[in-house]
This record gives sequence, C-alpha cells and structure tokens, in this order.
Amino acid sequence: MFYHRSVGDRCSIVDLWVIDMFSVIDLCVIDQQLCQDENSILSFEAICSIHKLMDDDADGTVDTMETDEFLREDLQYHDPKAKHSSFHRADLLISVEDMWNAWKSSEVYNWTLQQVEDWLAISVELPQYTETFRKHQINGKALPRLAVKNTTLTMYVLKISDRSHGQKLQLKALDIVLFGPPPARQNRWKDLVLAMSILMALGGCWFAYVQTRKSRDDLGKLMKDLEGLQRAEQSLLDLQEKLQQAQEEQRSVQVEKVKVEEELRSEINSAKQEAHRLRELREGTENERSRQKYAEEELEQVRTALRKAERELESRVRWLPPDALQKWLQLTHEIEVQYYNIKKQSAERQLLQAREGAEKIKKKRSSLFGTFHVAHSSSLDDVDHKILSAKQALAEVTAALKEKLHRWQQIESLTGFCLVNNPGVGALAAALNLDPSFLGLRPPTPQHLLLSDDLDDMDEDILSPGTLQCKSVQKHLELNSINRWKLHSSWLTCSAPWCLHTREQLQLTKKLQTDSPAF
Repeated sequence: MFYHRSVGDRCSIVDLWVIDMFSVIDLCVIDQQLCQDENSILSFEAICSIHKLMDDDADGTVDTMETDEFLREDLQYHDPKAKHSSFHRADLLISVEDMWNAWKSSEVYNWTLQQVEDWLAISVELPQYTETFRKHQINGKALPRLAVKNTTLTMYVLKISDRSHGQKLQLKALDIVLFGPPPARQNRWKDLVLAMSILMALGGCWFAYVQTRKSRDDLGKLMKDLEGLQRAEQSLLDLQEKLQQAQEEQRSVQVEKVKVEEELRSEINSAKQEAHRLRELREGTENERSRQKYAEEELEQVRTALRKAERELESRVRWLPPDALQKWLQLTHEIEVQYYNIKKQSAERQLLQAREGAEKIKKKRSSLFGTFHVAHSSSLDDVDHKILSAKQALAEVTAALKEKLHRWQQIESLTGFCLVNNPGVGALAAALNLDPSFLGLRPPTPQHLLLSDDLDDMDEDILSPGTLQCKSVQKHLELNSINRWKLHSSWLTCSAPWCLHTREQLQLTKKLQTDSPAF
C-alpha cells in the first residue's frame, strides 16, 4: 500500500515527520497488536494530534468544556449537543487511549475504498479526487491522517492544490473520525421511486379490487340471466304440457263423437222401426178416418221436416270446403310442426351451450386466481351473449307455439275440420298422391283414419274441437240429429202421392246444391 511506501521509501522525503518514537512507544503500550503496523502508527499519531488540539489545558484528557469549545470555535457547530453526547457518552474525560479505542470501534475504521469514495463524492462533495483516492488505496483506516493538517499528503500526494478543498476535506475527515459516519443523506430519486412504487402498488390493488367487483357484478348478472333462461324454459315446458293435455282432450272428444254416432245409429234404427210399425198400422186399419188422421200426422211431420230442411239448405247455400282441403291443411300443419321442432331443437342446443358455459365459469371462479382470470378474459361476455341468445330463442319458440295453437284453432273452428290430430305426414302424402322424397320423408306407414259416412248433417263439421267439449252443445247436437232422422225416416217410408212429390223436391234441391260451383 501507499502508506507502507510512504513510511519506507519516502521516509527521507518527509523527514520522518510521521514517525515519532514516542508515539510508537505509546501505541505499543496501548495496542501491542498494531504497534508494528506502519499505517496504524501514522493513524495513531494523527489521533494524538487531534487529542492535543482539543486538550487546551494539556492535562492529558479532554473534558466537556474543552469539547464544547472545540465544536463551537474550530468546527463551528452552533448546536453541539448531539455531537457532544456522541463523543463523550458516559465518559466525561477523554484520554488518548479512549479516543484511539473509540476510533477503532467506529464504523468508519472499517470502511472500504468504495465507501471512502462515496463519502468523498457525496458528503465532502469533491468527486474530482475519487480517482486519486483510488490510486493510493485510501480506506477508512487512513482517514485520521486527513483530519490533521498535512500539506505533504494533501498537496503532493493527493494533488489537492486548492486550499479551500484541502480545508474542507480536513474538517469533514475530522468530523467522521470523532463522531462517526455522517447521517445518510436522503436520496430524492430513491424517495421518488419508492413513492411511485407505492402509488403503482395502490393503483394495482385498486384496479384488482375494481376488476374483482366488476367480475362479481357480471357473474351476478350472468346468474340472473341464467335464472331468467330457466324460467323461460319452464314456461315453454308448461305450455307444451298444456298442448299435450289439449290434444288428449281432443282425442277424448273424438272418442265421444264416435259414441254419439253409435247412439245416433241406434236411434235411427229405432226411428225406422217405429216408422215401419206406423206404416203397418196404417195399412192394416180399415177405418178411413184413422187413415186420414195418420195421413194428417204424417203430413204435419213432413211439413215440419221440410221447414227444417229448408232452413238447413239456406244455411248451407254458402261455400262448403271440399274434403281434400282437410288433408292439405293437415299436411300444412305437420310441415309447420316439423319446422317448429327444428327451431325448438336449436333453442335447446343454445340453452345447453349457455348452461355449459355457466358451469365452466363457476368452476373457474372456485380456483385461486379464477375471479381475476374471469375478469380479464372474454369468456364472461361470451357466456352472457349465449344466455341472452338462448333466452331470446326460447321466447321466440314460446311465442311461435302460442301463435300456432291459436291460428290452427281458428282454422278448425272456421272450416269444421279436425286438423291438429291427423294420421301423420306419411299417410297424408299417400292420400294426396305425393312422393315422400319430395317432402323429405320415409315411405309412409299405413294408418287408419276414423271417418263416418252415416251422418249427412254438417253441424258437427262446422264446430271446432273446443266447441265439441261443451256438454250442452253435444246434447243439442244429439237431440237435433235424432229428431231429424225420425222425421226423415217417416216421410221416406210414405207411399202417398204427396210424399212422393215431396221426396222428388228434396232430391232436386240436394242435386242443385251438389252441382252448384264452389267459391
């Protein structure tokens, strides 16, 4: 090191001013381990010079009064209380040995070259000499030599030509040798970086909180939409169940209709038997008055039947739909049902996809970073869009089902045809001589149609299935049919000339009705 060279090689140059035999002897008495170290001897001599500078009365110790005077006059401290207490501590009299031991226990004593350079640049504010300090390897143990006036060291060795710089370096070195390292200077850049880091951390926390709250709100909205979707699905299922019940009731009405037909047939047969009995009774009697009475009764019955027939003919003068129209309407209904089922299946698929998406979000939310992941991904918006689409599709399917039911009920009531309950698309295509492949169907399967050719009246045909469910209407139909068949049978079996004339008129009227063009 430089200090070894300064003691050995340059001893003749500085006239051995740094080596005092008395100082060496004193150091060996105080610290035998360092009495052979030339650098320690030089530092001890500097400590002795500082102690001598502070000891005004030369009694070998520095008391509190001398310390206070030294701080005020030499170091120019206006408030030396903190320095005073850190220098004396509990010892009111400081000897050379005390000062040397305090220096050895100081943190500055163990400073490295880099720490000395930092102190020179920051605290002393002389960074232009850091290269010289590094060249001569000045560490913390050599700082006492800078705390005393040493022109050779400052000007010739360290190349500090400015006297003010040398004085400033001496005062700063004296301060850290006596009172320890300077307080850490606040680094504004570090404070600024720390403040920015804190602000960024707070901003990140606030952003995470806002995103978490937004995600929670979005999930709540998603759950509400899913509940609304489930309610729409339930309403659709209820409506389908009502439709099924209505179809079952319509089937029961058809069964009741068959029963009524059977009863009407039995009534017709009984009416025929009664007419036959009356005819035999009329033919078997010899009393002209009785025969005239029977003839008058039959004439009255025929007149009544004619009046009713005229009223029925007047009511049926209007256009009557052809029978083929029923099959075409039934086929139209079945094709519409197929399109409705396709639309319904599409809505059910959308509902299933929305449910699966909601289940995935629930599973992600239960994980550690699930909420944060869901908040920054687009899956929540996708599931919300799927739920809204499925809800809209279910609403459209429900509205279409309601409209379809109402429309076909109105068509049935206007035409008097049974359209909802039909033998199926295959049977209808076969009846209408249509190619099943044209309709996209398999070959038709034979089905049995329940038809009736025994009744000629159209009262039941112009009534809708809902109207046939009314018991009063059914009873009225049964009574009217029975009465008409009784009257019809009575005058059909009549052999009188006026009966023959009446039958010819009725047949002519029926033929005109049949031959009239349909509008």
